Amino acid sequence: MSIIQPAESANDIATHLAEAIAARKLPPGTKLREEALCRLYSVSRTKIRAALLILSKDKLINMVPDKGAMVSQPSEQESREIFATRRIIEAALAREFTAKAKPADYRKLEKHLKEERSTLSQVPSKMRQQLLGDFHVLLAEVVGNQVLKEIVRELVGRSSLITMLYQSERDAACSSDEHAAFLAAARSGDADKAAELMLHHLSHVEAALNFDINASPAKRDLVSALLM
Repeated sequence: MSIIQPAESANDIATHLAEAIAARKLPPGTKLREEALCRLYSVSRTKIRAALLILSKDKLINMVPDKGAMVSQPSEQESREIFATRRIIEAALAREFTAKAKPADYRKLEKHLKEERSTLSQVPSKMRQQLLGDFHVLLAEVVGNQVLKEIVRELVGRSSLITMLYQSERDAACSSDEHAAFLAAARSGDADKAAELMLHHLSHVEAALNFDINASPAKRDLVSALLM
């Protein structure tokens, strides 16, 4: 593997590692050894620890006492429980959104959809999954229930990691199309249809998850570097 040029900041390193996780160059469960990362990025251990802290806050890695950092590995059971919970909550959210959304809210969400679509041609990325997840948080913001917003934000954060790790590029594009279909139903005032489409969307995302995804041989360079 070619030597990576020194990063300007811990955030640069965190961004590079996040993109590697999204592209599955660092599959779930990979141990991120500090000394190897120091060599890889030609930076101090202090900067590496700062980068790992950023990734930990985003739940992309787990910091295990006495064991170090590892790429997060949500289990299949945990993933299915998260999506089951989201279906219960977001079906009701869809109805509330349909009842309360104003023209300005739809304009804001249409703008967000354009940003989603602009990322679909890119390689798997943290930004793409963040935008797809933020769509749901924006719905909760329109409803105006702060407790609901916090719950949705946490669930979306956890499921965004899951989809980033286990969802295909094709299914990410389908998710954006389903967001557009939901908005059309809500704009028409059909709360039942909007709730139905939300349930279909979340079930579709869950059904498309592939928990057997591993790094391909062509993508093992970064993993190999961490084992040196």
